[in-house]
Amino acid sequence: MESRDQNSPRRWGMSRGVALWSTGVSCVCLAIAAAVSIGQIQETPSVRDAETFTARDLATSFRTIARETFPGIVAIETRGVATVQTQGGLDLEELFKGDPRFERFFKNMPEQQTPRRRVVPQGQGSGFIIDPKGFILTNNHVVEGAETITVRLHDGREYEAELIGTDSRSDVAVIKVDAPDLEPIPLGNSEEVEVGDIVLAFGSPFGLELTMTQGIISAKGRGPGINEREDYLQTDAAINPGNSGGPLINLRGQVIGINTAISSRSGGYDGVGFSIPINMAKWIADQLMESGEVKRAYIGVVIQPVTNDLANQLGLNVNEGAIVSQIMKDSPADKSGLETGDVILELDGRPVGGTRQLQGIVEQLSVGKSYPLSIYRDGKNKELTITMAEMPQDLALRGGQPSTSSREEETESVSVEDLGVDVQELTKDLAEQFGYSDDVSGVVIASVEPNSVAELNGLRAGEVIEKVGSQRVKSVDDFTAAIEDADLEDGVLMLVRRGPSSRFVVVKAQ
Repeated sequence: MESRDQNSPRRWGMSRGVALWSTGVSCVCLAIAAAVSIGQIQETPSVRDAETFTARDLATSFRTIARETFPGIVAIETRGVATVQTQGGLDLEELFKGDPRFERFFKNMPEQQTPRRRVVPQGQGSGFIIDPKGFILTNNHVVEGAETITVRLHDGREYEAELIGTDSRSDVAVIKVDAPDLEPIPLGNSEEVEVGDIVLAFGSPFGLELTMTQGIISAKGRGPGINEREDYLQTDAAINPGNSGGPLINLRGQVIGINTAISSRSGGYDGVGFSIPINMAKWIADQLMESGEVKRAYIGVVIQPVTNDLANQLGLNVNEGAIVSQIMKDSPADKSGLETGDVILELDGRPVGGTRQLQGIVEQLSVGKSYPLSIYRDGKNKELTITMAEMPQDLALRGGQPSTSSREEETESVSVEDLGVDVQELTKDLAEQFGYSDDVSGVVIASVEPNSVAELNGLRAGEVIEKVGSQRVKSVDDFTAAIEDADLEDGVLMLVRRGPSSRFVVVKAQ
């Protein structure tokens, strides 16, 4: 969000090069960003169609879309509150802030003045009308923490908006105004979007209301690490602070995404924007409008993508399914018979092409209902049935512990020269030393030789090796036997635990 004070904006967040903005006392994030999908001009355009579709036709399409879309765009201004110490009804510290002559005075000022709440400018963003009853879709970070939300329509009318609900996991929010003659923008289908589709981004960059920029869909399924739930459309349509919450529109005049963030070194437009797909946003908005909160299903696993090395080890294609690296105790996955190392291929008859796709399928299934689950285990396909449960609100914070078998207690040390590690039985003392719970089993890495195969593949002292290949490791003897049967040239698949999380790695000779 961009504050009205354009003289001193500050960038408050940076995640893997992805910038969000915030200004004002309460630091409500501002916006940048957007990417989305767009429908093609025709379902299957021919070469002749492309030749006869002139630049003038395209310009006319842009004009028509702008004319029909602008009435549904809104500018959003938010204000928060600040609590300040006052003296004699005046905010003296604010009045003389920055004057060195008064620093000692304020430093030694007694703290018994009566605090006063002062409304302060907070930020600006965008949104768009999705229902003639006044429902408006925007980003959570545009309205988060706001004391008041003011919506300005395309014709200049202003209304104070009611916050209907927010979803911080996906950065989606719904607000509502009580106003007549509202013109909602039709919603499209983001599943139909393809890379190369032309898109138009709408919003209020830098407070410049009713702005439209043009670009294409650059990529799909992006997860830059901005939010917990991500499946962004990437676009090169110009997006800047103040665009957050505005729509990404296809050439049919339909919303295919919500402008949300940009990847930027300068803090402004660098040609890489991210947009929340409208299908995900609509599913969230429907729940917020109905109950004010979002309920998601979950199965209770930690998953990772099937990379090239993992695919070679498992005999699968790259990105075919999602591999289970950890199972939470007493979760739906645990109760269904899923095991660590299983690759989830299909759920509810829908193929899984990666981790984000599996997350998208799972969260929208019905809580309490059972679904068929197709997995790949030890070289064979297997069918299971899994019953959905509601995702705990603190799931991302508390994580979970996998269901594992008991461990041996004897202590023995062995060196595996080719690998370059010393491993020991995971005794109670070592488990306490490294912070592992009683139900973790495996061998703990006591040391790693510098520049060894183990170090070059990312293994570290203190980690626990739980599996080698498909074999569960419960003792040093198990580990030694498994390594002797392995081929470091082709790579050795290992399940490795560090702290509360497990991951699969392919250890190969460099």
